[in-house]
Amino acid sequence: MAPSAVPVDVFPTAHDEAEVLRPLKRTKTELTHSITESQLGEDGPDAIPPHPLGVKPLGNAYTTRRSLKASAGSFKRLPDELLVHFLEYLEAVDLLKLGGTCKALYAFTRFEDLWKTLFVESPPQDFTWRGTWRSTYLCLPLDLESRISCVDLFSDVLHRPFYCAHVPLRSYATNIPPQNAIPRLPDLTVEEFSADWTNTPFILTSPVKSWPIYGTWTTTSLLQTYASTLFRAEAVDWPLATYISYMRNNTDESPLYLFDRSFAAKMSLSIGPDAPDASYWPPSCFGADLFSVLGDQRPDSRWLIIGPARSGSTFHKDPNATSAWNAVLTGAKYWLMFPPSVDVPGVFVSADGGEVTSPLSIAEYLLSFHALARRTPGCREGVCWAGEVLHVPSGWFHLVLNLEESIALTGNFVPRARVADALGFLRDQGANVSGFRDDVKDPYGLLVEKLGEKYPAVLDEGLRELEKKTKGKRGKWEELVKGDEDGDADDGGFSFGFGGDEEEVE
Repeated sequence: MAPSAVPVDVFPTAHDEAEVLRPLKRTKTELTHSITESQLGEDGPDAIPPHPLGVKPLGNAYTTRRSLKASAGSFKRLPDELLVHFLEYLEAVDLLKLGGTCKALYAFTRFEDLWKTLFVESPPQDFTWRGTWRSTYLCLPLDLESRISCVDLFSDVLHRPFYCAHVPLRSYATNIPPQNAIPRLPDLTVEEFSADWTNTPFILTSPVKSWPIYGTWTTTSLLQTYASTLFRAEAVDWPLATYISYMRNNTDESPLYLFDRSFAAKMSLSIGPDAPDASYWPPSCFGADLFSVLGDQRPDSRWLIIGPARSGSTFHKDPNATSAWNAVLTGAKYWLMFPPSVDVPGVFVSADGGEVTSPLSIAEYLLSFHALARRTPGCREGVCWAGEVLHVPSGWFHLVLNLEESIALTGNFVPRARVADALGFLRDQGANVSGFRDDVKDPYGLLVEKLGEKYPAVLDEGLRELEKKTKGKRGKWEELVKGDEDGDADDGGFSFGFGGDEEEVE
């Protein structure tokens, strides 16, 4: 498509946009746009600001005869979702060229997810976060960013992420119905936990406060020691200083979440109550973690989590039928949880449990389904404050929202009372098992072997319970291929195997 005002070769490289658009730049004051500015009106800091380009929701198109998309040539025929999908195949220079042809395509080619993908696919070794993925990718200073009015463009695809990135969310964590409230306890003994609490979410209010790092770890203190240390934030590995710069200056609908599994080695931490100079340890009430028998062959089990307000995790279950604890060191987290037996509103799970489909962002879920979720039997919700730890039972769905900038530590574990669940998952859900090294070909067999060596009574107990849970659930075909449990082939049992795999555990 030939541009109407700018030659098609005006952007020979991605970084030349600053020179081309320099006459269009606005003052730094005009470009500074935060939710605390007076322009938000009488509603104060919780009001949603206007879209920076003036884009409005699609419904507004019915109140006017004019639409900027009409000027987009053949692209006007494409639904907005399909247009954005097409743009995902373009390189940066092509997006810049296309964005110079008309206002509608100018707006669509500035869609932040396009530039986030480009950045993540080809991350530079050294960069400065500049407030948006586009500006950062193009190395474009704030005062050279263009803002062309697109007030007659109506698109939910462009407006919804902006709306979700600014809509207030703290109110969703208030007025929790009493029947939904997650119990709050000062502490538990191992016996109390094993007898009554292994399948119940709860918040412990005291154990974390005895950790040496509690009260000393803040983003400021961590920066003093680990500013240049690389940490994993979803799909990128950034120095902590870069991530915190991003954390405090972004308008993403779903902000990047620092979620690092190797933090202990990177930070030279000693972990465990018996370790010399231990920095922290799992709450004692959970007892022995039976996955620890796997040693260095165990799946990932602990993470450092840092994120801004509005960040968090959409609905998911913890891996491999493990339970988890999540300790908040700074900030506060809102938890929305459901037991495995409940169909979570707005969440669709495949028959084998391997795929979960839900709204793409936490804000979108809360806007659409929170009221219904809160009324659903089995719903549990609560706020975990700094110094507290929340227990996530095996198999429970949970959504987590950071109400404030936060630092947390989490660990996955298998308590004695849930060992049958872990054994059953590893045995029957092979396609969904995760976190094991590639050289571990049979996680179920490995766990049986290691438990038998260290905790034979626990293994026998777990296998008996697993047999009770699965008895009667096998279909006719499974019974046929299972054959005679006593090994008497003459009784009519049928079995088969692939060459060389007789020792494999199915």
